[in-house]
Amino acid sequence: MRKSLLLAIVLIMVFGKLSAQTQHQNTGWFMFVNNTKFNEKWGLHFDFQLRTADDWVHTRNILIRPGITYYVNRNQNVTLGYLLTQTYNPEFDFIDVSPGVILNKTANEHRIWEQYIINHKIKSGFATHRFRLEQRFVQRSMALPGVEPDFFAQRFRYFFRLIQPLQKTETNFTKGAFVALQNEVFLNLQNKSELNGNVFDQNRAYLAVGYRFSKQFDIEAGYMNQATKGRTSNMMNNIIQLAVYTRF
Repeated sequence: MRKSLLLAIVLIMVFGKLSAQTQHQNTGWFMFVNNTKFNEKWGLHFDFQLRTADDWVHTRNILIRPGITYYVNRNQNVTLGYLLTQTYNPEFDFIDVSPGVILNKTANEHRIWEQYIINHKIKSGFATHRFRLEQRFVQRSMALPGVEPDFFAQRFRYFFRLIQPLQKTETNFTKGAFVALQNEVFLNLQNKSELNGNVFDQNRAYLAVGYRFSKQFDIEAGYMNQATKGRTSNMMNNIIQLAVYTRF
């Protein structure tokens, strides 16, 4: 109960901070996440995502994120990985720009990332805490004269997820319907001036329903609210997400 109250307070603070001069978008995200264990201690993480632009008009982002995982014990693991994300801006084909301005129709971002995950039970639910640090090598979609087209930044992310089965379970949850509740906070640690000028970057709150077909396969669909702090205006993104999880 106390954890739920704390989460509610954090969300109220976030949305209050983002209330002024807020733009709104409606997008769709698809996510595929796989974790494969090679043995008791080592495994492979891989996730792939597609994200649309506002009003689902085209695919805006593609994310590919592999990583190598070390399993500390049954409930804890650490991962070191790489990410490539591409942002597509087809509208740039119709924009006339001044000399010296660079428009990247496809802008790339490369990341190195490290994360630590703790799993545990909360009564009949299954909780995950994820702490992730990212080193970001960002290519700007638009570069003005005298401004470097690429920059480096670091970001910290804290993610909490709770899976609540809709039927009684024993020690492990292996099959059946569930509700998923999660929240993730993003904080800029380095080179904030190249981003939004603030430590707070964004918050993602998510509620979904899903079905676990076996120990190896889940599918879920839900709503995510992405609240992003901008330099001059904020963004509230309403997201319909479909997610597939596999474990081997």
